[in-house]
Amino acid sequence: MSLSIGIVGLPNVGKSTLFNALTKAQNAESQNYPFCTIEPNKAIVPVPDKRLYKLAELVSPKKVTPATIEFVDIAGLVEGASKGEGLGNKFLGNIRQTSAIVHVVRCFKDENVVHVSAEPNPKRDVETIETELALADLEQLERKIERLEKQVKADKKLASTLTLAGRLKEHLEEGRPVNSFEQADSEAFENFVQEMGFITAKTVIFAANVDEQGLTEDNEYAKALGEIAENRGAELVKICAKLEEDMVDMTDEERGEFLESAGVEESGLEKVIHHGFDALGLMSYFTAGPKEVRAWTIKKGWTAPQAAGVIHTDFERGFIRAEVIPYEDYIHFGSENAAKEAGKMAAKGKAYVVNDGDVVNFLFNV
Repeated sequence: MSLSIGIVGLPNVGKSTLFNALTKAQNAESQNYPFCTIEPNKAIVPVPDKRLYKLAELVSPKKVTPATIEFVDIAGLVEGASKGEGLGNKFLGNIRQTSAIVHVVRCFKDENVVHVSAEPNPKRDVETIETELALADLEQLERKIERLEKQVKADKKLASTLTLAGRLKEHLEEGRPVNSFEQADSEAFENFVQEMGFITAKTVIFAANVDEQGLTEDNEYAKALGEIAENRGAELVKICAKLEEDMVDMTDEERGEFLESAGVEESGLEKVIHHGFDALGLMSYFTAGPKEVRAWTIKKGWTAPQAAGVIHTDFERGFIRAEVIPYEDYIHFGSENAAKEAGKMAAKGKAYVVNDGDVVNFLFNV
């Protein structure tokens, strides 16, 4: 499964600095002026998972393959972006292609770092971005309604879709995002949202970009953003983009010591990735053998055949059974054979729902 997260926010709030740190490469130009990012930058980032490497220590495979997540650094949006202001709505199209959004909000004051509106104001800054995204969705929906009004004359089955679109238009006109729309016929709504690729239907994670002191003690800006996230029912992650960038070239040991000195246990980047996984209802299971130890990304609640399908569609079509060892049991007994001898390997059928961290071997017919 591919997972793509767009990094959005006003110009100069730390998006590209965060992207540089995420990719551990200075390939997203980060300068102290708006609009330095004029093309979307994309990078595939491994999902940090200590369990994968503990398994690898026991198995000693030729290859270790983590789950991955794609990050897209999108140029700063300004008021009027949906109408072409700043770098225009070209970049709104890039957001439509992502699975979720990390909305970076500057939560520190620094006279040496330019802010598009003189100084940070989380409520104003968030509303500026949200308004532009909602206006972009509304404009797209209005074009769809125009087409539906013509098509419904020839195909009466489209009447229900037109009615749904009209209700959703009223919702957006009130300044509310698509993901807060209450719709009884959820399947029809979900299909319509998927077809349209609405930006405001996407899962949002707010990232409070604070200074180093703000990592351990909330300032007024971070508190304000926390209230906004709570009201939206969204996740909030605190990061210090500059600190994350400073850690780019450090070893794991050096990074651990650096984080400890800053008073935090987990880096902001790891939090962003893990929150992205959780917010989208994703998890990992593992396959482990002498050739490769690998993490596979699936949706929570998927059955064994569905999980097998991410390896190859033949695995799902020809599924016979899954041999499953819970991660903790695998680590405790030290190997697949030892766990099997202890009775910790179980044969599971088509109805089995895979758990996060399961170590699985699939049997199938070609």
